[in-house]
Amino acid sequence: MSQSAIYPQIEVDPRDLKQNPWNPNEVDPINREKIRNSLRQEGFFKPVLVRTLPDGTLEIIGGAHRVEEAIALGFTKVPATNLGEIEEARAKRITLLDNGRYGEDNHEKLSQLLSDGIGSIEELLAILPIDEAELTGYFDHDNDLQNQLDSLSDLTDDDFDSGEIDLGIKDKPSKTHEILRFKVSVDDAEEIRDTINRITKEQGFTESDALTNAGDAFVWLLKTAT
Repeated sequence: MSQSAIYPQIEVDPRDLKQNPWNPNEVDPINREKIRNSLRQEGFFKPVLVRTLPDGTLEIIGGAHRVEEAIALGFTKVPATNLGEIEEARAKRITLLDNGRYGEDNHEKLSQLLSDGIGSIEELLAILPIDEAELTGYFDHDNDLQNQLDSLSDLTDDDFDSGEIDLGIKDKPSKTHEILRFKVSVDDAEEIRDTINRITKEQGFTESDALTNAGDAFVWLLKTAT
């Protein structure tokens, strides 16, 4: 097929797709949950890459973990781009291309994007493949820039004439919450989620975002137990 080829997009039952045995990409339980959260919130907006095997079976080339989470969520249809009956060597190359990422984020542009009202740190942390420290750093970077601009806008001509200009960053507001991370077994994680969800509903912890509500439920459980 030529370089200008446009491959057909179809809808398939994710349960009918076959996993390939060579995909080197592994996803830990935390990021699997993020994939699941993203599917809940935004749907299956990125097609799976598949190829057609000689027996007519569709084999996944890219999007294996999203397919697994879609099945767990009960999706009966997902979009897929079928590359046709391509040879295995090419399929493996495309798997590597699909797993890879070209370029790096411009720090200032990403900070601006994240602060443009697309979601709180907690909401974005639940779906983006990025850890708390890095994500918070992008938000803080944007705040730091704004604080420096605010400091400059408050300066007078006398300040510039005196040569005593402090471009230091203003004090940040004190934190009211902190996100805690810990690892538990898969079986325990399911029980913890069920318990937190139950307490959240029973005690009426519904006024804040999902992470804060879950934290309130956990604190309530801790204080009750002690």
